[in-house]
Amino acid sequence: MQVAVVTFDGFNELDSFIASALINRCRNNGLEAFITTPTPVVTSMNGVETTGQRPIEFVTEADVVLIGSGVKTREVIADDRLISMLPLDPTRQLIGAQCSGALVLARLGLLDGMPACTDMKSRPFVEACDVTVVDAPFHSEGNIATAGGCLASQYLATWVITRLLGESAARGVMDYVAPVGENQETVERAMRALYSGAVALH
Repeated sequence: MQVAVVTFDGFNELDSFIASALINRCRNNGLEAFITTPTPVVTSMNGVETTGQRPIEFVTEADVVLIGSGVKTREVIADDRLISMLPLDPTRQLIGAQCSGALVLARLGLLDGMPACTDMKSRPFVEACDVTVVDAPFHSEGNIATAGGCLASQYLATWVITRLLGESAARGVMDYVAPVGENQETVERAMRALYSGAVALH
C-alpha cells in the first residue's frame, strides 16, 4: 500500500514530513509514504530544499493521496496544468488534505457538500470556494479527510494507518512517537480527534 504525500514548492515542512514519517513507521506492515513532487526538487517555505521521492504522476497509482499545504497553494490551484496532474479518485483512494491543501480538494470538486478543516490563514480562501470550514483539527467523510493546523498532520497519518492497518497499528505508532511520559495522552488525543471528526469511518 502506497501513500503519495503531495508536496508543492513553498511547502510547510511540518505537514509533509510529519505525515510521511509517521506512516513510514508501518513499512514492515506494507504501508509506505513517499514525498511526491511536481518538479524534481521543491523548496519549503523556510528554504529547505527537498528532492521528491516520486514524481507527481505517482498519484494515479497511489492507494492514498495526502495534499500538503504551503505558502503557494493559491498559485497551485490557479495552475490548470498542475491541477490536471491530480486526477484523484475517492472511490478507490483515500484522499486527505492539510491546511491550505483543502483549497486543492475544493478546486478538484472533492469537497462539494462536505465541510472541511483548514488553518486560520487559509480559512477565508477555503470559504470563498463555498466550503464550510469547521472549528476542529480533523474531519472525514468516507474516503476524504481534511486537517487544520500544522500539528494536525498527525491526525491525517492516524486516519490513514487506522483505515488501512487498523486502530491497533495506529495506536502503536502514536505511542512510539509520543513525548516521554505523555504516551497515553498522545494516543488518546489522536484517536479522539479521529473518531469525533469522522462522519463515516469504516
